[in-house]
Amino acid sequence: MNQYETVFILNPVLSDTQIEETVKKFEDFLKKQGGKMVSKENWGLKKLAYAIQNKKSGFYHLFEFTAPGEAIGPYEQEFRRDERIMRFLTVKLDKHAIEWAEKRRTRLKAKV
Repeated sequence: MNQYETVFILNPVLSDTQIEETVKKFEDFLKKQGGKMVSKENWGLKKLAYAIQNKKSGFYHLFEFTAPGEAIGPYEQEFRRDERIMRFLTVKLDKHAIEWAEKRRTRLKAKV
């Protein structure tokens, strides 16, 4: 099982319940594919560097998870099918990125 990180941007016109439903949908999809959630973060509404679909902002979310490699293809296909998702990026983490992500998580917990 590899460790991955996905950042995705949701359409800014969605309500809070629609955002929660979408995040839950992708979390459940990962679990069905044999993945396990390590961490998830809601970065909130942020201004985009350039307009996407004539929108200048979006709701950012980060998933950090472990999953088998063959689960990533269907996972990304589901992102492409969902009209609420404006952009997404999934990267496989190497050992250095995993260490950095752990340090970042501990820093965030210390702030709270």
